[in-house]
Amino acid sequence: METIATNKLDTADLEQKVKKMYRDVAINPKGEYHFEMGRGLAEKLGYEKDDLDHIPAEAMESFAGVGYYFDMADLKEGDKVLDLGSGSGMDSCIGALKVGKKGSVCGVDMTDEQLEKATRLAKQHKFENITFYKSYIEQLPFDNESFDVIISNGVINLCSDKEKVFAEVSRVLKASGRMVIADIVTEKQLPENVVCNSTLWAACIGGASQQDDYRSAIEKAGMEILLIRNNDAYSFISKSAKGASKDYGVKSVSLIAVKK
Repeated sequence: METIATNKLDTADLEQKVKKMYRDVAINPKGEYHFEMGRGLAEKLGYEKDDLDHIPAEAMESFAGVGYYFDMADLKEGDKVLDLGSGSGMDSCIGALKVGKKGSVCGVDMTDEQLEKATRLAKQHKFENITFYKSYIEQLPFDNESFDVIISNGVINLCSDKEKVFAEVSRVLKASGRMVIADIVTEKQLPENVVCNSTLWAACIGGASQQDDYRSAIEKAGMEILLIRNNDAYSFISKSAKGASKDYGVKSVSLIAVKK
């Protein structure tokens, strides 16, 4: 079902709608979207206020994550971290604080406006251990076994080929490295009319995998899931997104997986 429906999805149209939505998120964070944004959302999801106090306010205003995972990530000084779909750079900045000057954070994103904003803010606020790259997360510009930890927040559901994403994660992770992410999954398989709706994909709904399929894609890439938890504080706000969430059990989860 998922393969058939995904094959009928116009992936070029999807990419443009995702880019437009997150271009708008970068430029106009006070606009109306399917999802909440900003520091209020971050605090509701569980982010530490002290961490938020030490990162750029502009990065927080465009934050559109779906969960919290830094408690799971257990970042240590000197760690090399990769942030998939880094957006305006909020999670990259928090990661940079935790890994210190001996560590580093690389953020990748496909949206020019998000990259420009994140790069500008990191430079202005002297986050010298962060570098941002323009890239698709299905095809990362890094060598094998380059990172200790990979983080991502509400992004992988936007990709049409999740197996390819997780294969790339496994490739660039060091042996025993950790993937710690928050993302949107579903309890029931989404019907074709939702999966083929690129607007609902861009809203973090249409691309959500059924949770067992999501787990299988991670395991197929050679990673072992250690913990999954539901992020009950996360909710959609538009009528169409709320409807899909109710009908198909669309929900946010955080998880940690280790490369075998």
